Amino acid sequence: MTKSAKRGRMLRRLGAPRRRARRSLTPLGSDAGMVTSEYAMGLIAAVGFAGLLYKVVTSGRVKAALQGLVERALDVPF
Repeated sequence: MTKSAKRGRMLRRLGAPRRRARRSLTPLGSDAGMVTSEYAMGLIAAVGFAGLLYKVVTSGRVKAALQGLVERALDVPF
């Protein structure tokens, strides 16, 4: 066996595991649009939660409690 034939055989042996590994990383099915739809649902949920939190924080009782808390914190003697 020639030197170049041995080298080619060695390179083929080394390349086979890489090809198998590369094939195993490819998805089995098509997930086109899956990431975008998940992102959109997460964004909708976050906006809904932010709106709910805004309503709670700006309500009369919570607003008064937060204002009282800030006033007491500012009146603390150092």
